[in-house]
Amino acid sequence: MKNSKVLVWSIVVALGGFLFGFDTAVISGAEKAIQHLWDLSAVEHGFTVSIALIGTVLGAMLGGIPADRLGRKTTLFWIAVLYLVSSLGSALATDWYVFIFFRFIGGLGVGASSVAAPMYISEISPAKSRGKMVGLFQFNVVFGILIAYFSNYFMQDLGENAWRWMLGVQALPSLIFLLAILYVPESPRWLIMKKGDVQQAREILNIIDTETSEETLFAIMNANEETKDKPSARLFSSKYKTPVTLAILFAVFNQVSGINAIIYYSPRIFEMTGLGAKAAFLSSAGIGFVNFAFTLLAINFIDRFGRRTLMAIGSVGVIITLGLVARAFFIQDFTGVPVFLFVYIAFFAFSQGAVIWVFISEIFPNEVRANGQALGSFTHWFMAAIIAFSFPIISEYLGGGITFSFFAVMMILQLIFVWRIMPETKGTSLERTDKTMVLH
Repeated sequence: MKNSKVLVWSIVVALGGFLFGFDTAVISGAEKAIQHLWDLSAVEHGFTVSIALIGTVLGAMLGGIPADRLGRKTTLFWIAVLYLVSSLGSALATDWYVFIFFRFIGGLGVGASSVAAPMYISEISPAKSRGKMVGLFQFNVVFGILIAYFSNYFMQDLGENAWRWMLGVQALPSLIFLLAILYVPESPRWLIMKKGDVQQAREILNIIDTETSEETLFAIMNANEETKDKPSARLFSSKYKTPVTLAILFAVFNQVSGINAIIYYSPRIFEMTGLGAKAAFLSSAGIGFVNFAFTLLAINFIDRFGRRTLMAIGSVGVIITLGLVARAFFIQDFTGVPVFLFVYIAFFAFSQGAVIWVFISEIFPNEVRANGQALGSFTHWFMAAIIAFSFPIISEYLGGGITFSFFAVMMILQLIFVWRIMPETKGTSLERTDKTMVLH
């Protein structure tokens, strides 16, 4: 079956998501040892944990530039190089400043990956299965998170340098990604829009779906003709205000759910509820497993039920569970908190986690898709950096009750956004979705 090739390409590119997830979560096992090793203050500690996210913000902001100029495939290759260098450099760091530098490099890779990988997969996927295919990226993100948690759990007893092994093991999947990306083709949409290479694009589209290849080729060329004699498309113009607004709001809501605070600081949160260190690590691995399982479930439903339905279900679930966690901190009764957090992760994975990269990759027209994807990713990671930096400080001064109450209120606003503003994009070609968004 020819579509099996598309699946293989998507899986290879989604390895960038695996490294994205692993890099994001692995610091949760190393952060306390690093704080102790270099005697970091609360502010320095927050900066150490969030430095990768600062790099991610920059990588997301600039990731659309090489994706447009060099191509999706070449950009993904250099992302793999960044992952490899970061993992080795962080593990071998001799002082805090060297460690900060290499974690920052890894963050650049994560940010650029969140732009280039979903965009590439969306551009090579048939419309009828695009949600599931792009969902492979998020599936690999949470798989990477799960493996990072289990890796941390099994390496925690390796002595005072356990944290170096936790970070260094990422070099192996980074090398696999680097080699595998050499065997995927370029995006046919990029070949037409940026290189004018219709013949190569036609060959790739024939592999993707023989029945619709000519129709898709015509739609891409038509869209290219409509824009090539016009001034360079400006993302921040009134023409694109709808997709820009949607991408920013979606990315902001994704992070003010508190997801990265929980992923980065899960062992610490579980210890706050009275669990011992080993139990806290194991509970963190449990969070990774729940995240993985419900993302897999969501991938199988996203093209059937649609993006809005999953978001509505998830919003209600995270509101309830965050409210219960906040209540536990207020009354200082943490009996059910691990369960509440597991259920929270399940609802998040089934909705925002699975939908965000699919939705943002679908809503921008071809001529500004790279910049639009970069905007959504930049907003997502900018908010993630703020949350990761501020969570230990805010929770220390205001307490867990107020912190988790804030997250719950933000999710109420998200539910209103889904109900009143968010459009449905399932089963629609990218070119047709483009027109709907621009004319919306």
